[in-house]
Amino acid sequence: MEIILLQKVDNLGNLGDKVNVKSGFGRNFLIPSGHAVPATADNLAAFEARRAELEKDAAAKLASAESRKEKLETLSISISHKAGDEGKLFGSVGTADITAAVEAAGGEISKQEVRLPNGPYRVAGEYEVDIHLHADVNAVIKLTIVPEE
Repeated sequence: MEIILLQKVDNLGNLGDKVNVKSGFGRNFLIPSGHAVPATADNLAAFEARRAELEKDAAAKLASAESRKEKLETLSISISHKAGDEGKLFGSVGTADITAAVEAAGGEISKQEVRLPNGPYRVAGEYEVDIHLHADVNAVIKLTIVPEE
């Protein structure tokens, strides 16, 4: 299936690229979420007419992500959680806990932006958490998990 990207998509292409994707990926994810349109003659003409507007929106989103990154990287988050004698947590600290702690500290992120490639944290300690704000912008925040007394 051939599509036209309406915004930058990781590992696929940039705004305005005409790419081939599997039909299910295009029909079930890219088109319904507004990331792309089918590559028909009418859609290609409509895209070219809106190209400047879409590029302006993309630049605004990038600038917004950059400013959020600067604000987030100054934060140092601390979460207290019940733990055993050796620092092993009863339960875990996941994306929802990290999002709530960042919002309490004055930042704004969503659960989908928090990247935990090795899964939730299960041991108390200090960690660096990746926050994926935009296709080109990633922030790193410092997280400290403190065992509750």
